[in-house]
Amino acid sequence: MKNKLFQFLLILFLIPLNIYAIPKKVIVGGETIGIEVYSDGIYVVGFYEVNNKMIGKDAGFKVGDIIKEINNVKINNISDINNLIKESNTYDFKIIRNYKEKDISFKLEEKNNIIKTGLYVKNKIDGIGTLSYINPETKTFASLGHEILESNSMSKFIINSGNIYKAEVTNIKKSEERIPGEKQANINFAETIGTIDKNEINGIYGKYNGKINENNTIDVGKKEEIKKGEAIIRTVVNNETKEDFSINILTVDENDPVKNILFEITDSKLLDKTNGIIQGMSGSPIIQNNKIIGVVNYVVLDNPKRGYGIFIENMLQEEEKNK
Repeated sequence: MKNKLFQFLLILFLIPLNIYAIPKKVIVGGETIGIEVYSDGIYVVGFYEVNNKMIGKDAGFKVGDIIKEINNVKINNISDINNLIKESNTYDFKIIRNYKEKDISFKLEEKNNIIKTGLYVKNKIDGIGTLSYINPETKTFASLGHEILESNSMSKFIINSGNIYKAEVTNIKKSEERIPGEKQANINFAETIGTIDKNEINGIYGKYNGKINENNTIDVGKKEEIKKGEAIIRTVVNNETKEDFSINILTVDENDPVKNILFEITDSKLLDKTNGIIQGMSGSPIIQNNKIIGVVNYVVLDNPKRGYGIFIENMLQEEEKNK
């Protein structure tokens, strides 16, 4: 028995521990931002017929495949494909599927004097979200509290680059049961306020280059400090005005990777405006006892008055990784 106990303890001591230094204070967000990300490669998002044949699908492509090379030439954007494919020849595609490389060769066809691949493709996603926080020590930011997915394959969007922009909320589409509403906003693509370099399960991260008021900081709340009961979320539902709205924290789950805080909106003004959590609120800071404790990241579809938040500590730890 003693030998077994010794062996077990030895294994525990050999497990490496990742300890991340997170800041004690951050600049709290709440403003609506425009988000634009470009993929590392070109995503296959669907198929179309060419001369009564599904040539792309029949060649072995699947929705969610990422085209990295054609005939050993690196593909960075869709125009690279158009410039490379000039004749109805057989082309060698190098793709990524489920994080593994795969080669596909197939003959393209001509229709109406245009060379066709039979593939619908894209390399950009844009939308809106809410800025969660800015780290005053590193001038880095985080938003969303969840990853950006490629909507056709529902897989993580592998990014090469991206930007965030100033945005102004122009209208609100209210949530209904099983149909989340949304913020509608004008994105000022002429005013970049940050660059995105990470898209992870717990949010997007990057370098903030907008104006920063380093005196406008808030304490970071630890997960063990979070209590059931009253709290607020900070977000924008009109123009660029940040407002605080009351919520009630129902449960706290330290085991789930992203759905840590279950809450319900109690603020009548916000419910009248949105009827619950809406798209575009992702990233809205959750504040309790004058500390930022998390950010809004999911809506409960059966009851849009309820939503989830992720611990702010989890996002700050993610930011520290790979530095």
